Amino acid sequence: MSYGNRSGGRGGYGGSRGGGYGGSGGFGSSFKPKPVEVGKEYDVSISDTSRRGEGIAKIDGFVIFVAGAKQGQSARIKITRVTDRFATGDVVTGAGSGSSESTTDSGSSDEQGA
Repeated sequence: MSYGNRSGGRGGYGGSRGGGYGGSGGFGSSFKPKPVEVGKEYDVSISDTSRRGEGIAKIDGFVIFVAGAKQGQSARIKITRVTDRFATGDVVTGAGSGSSESTTDSGSSDEQGA
């Protein structure tokens, strides 16, 4: 019987994938916080066009598909859906305010840690 030699001699459950359940990229990747949230608006630049004709924007490397947007366009978008690998959004206004990302939180904080 050669059950133990199937995965390069290491044998056992998980073989040489890092051992055990997830290997590399299983459970941990789905819990990483996303840089966008459903319902929030962001100023983006459309950098590319998908095979389906949607505009593609990125925030912190996270891909956002924007229906009706064209490559080279700057737009304010509203996020409609967020998955583990990408988000989708709709154009709110055609021209952004110049910043690459803007949320409803202005970043000013009056509170000092408690």
